[in-house]
Amino acid sequence: MDINNKARVQWACRRGMRELDISIMPFFEFEYDHLSDSEKQVFVRLLESDDPDLFNWMMNHGEPADPELKSMVNLIQQRNQQRGPVAF
Repeated sequence: MDINNKARVQWACRRGMRELDISIMPFFEFEYDHLSDSEKQVFVRLLESDDPDLFNWMMNHGEPADPELKSMVNLIQQRNQQRGPVAF
């Protein structure tokens, strides 16, 4: 997926699982434009993960084996926590 095709990346952020949507969508909306190209690549790779894996990682019920994906999960959690709740 092209990291510069924001509409396609945004579509990939929509997971259909509320817990994932409230974690991933606000991060995309508020942070994506500020990521480096390499961070955007990792974010897109994260979006290619299966929903059950993403859910477990976002809910701290495990972590990705890939250190880059683990770092992105941590970044998403950190930025979402700093920003606080977002109306969804």
